Amino acid sequence: MSAEQARAESIGYQALACVGKRLPLQVLCSAAGHYIGTADADGPVSRESVSYFRSHHAAEHALQTGRWQQRLHP
Repeated sequence: MSAEQARAESIGYQALACVGKRLPLQVLCSAAGHYIGTADADGPVSRESVSYFRSHHAAEHALQTGRWQQRLHP
């Protein structure tokens, strides 16, 4: 599956490519800031967005509008 196909289905490309899990995209937070990524019951699995966002709201807006850049390499 390509990064574009994963994004169209709102699943994490990195999570699928690196771990083999089809996980939904969501806004997550780390010490570096908010980002678009995936998580499972054990915690964060992948950071999908190239950029970090200043706030949860900004990251959520980027996710909803598609205005974010997909990381192609872990």
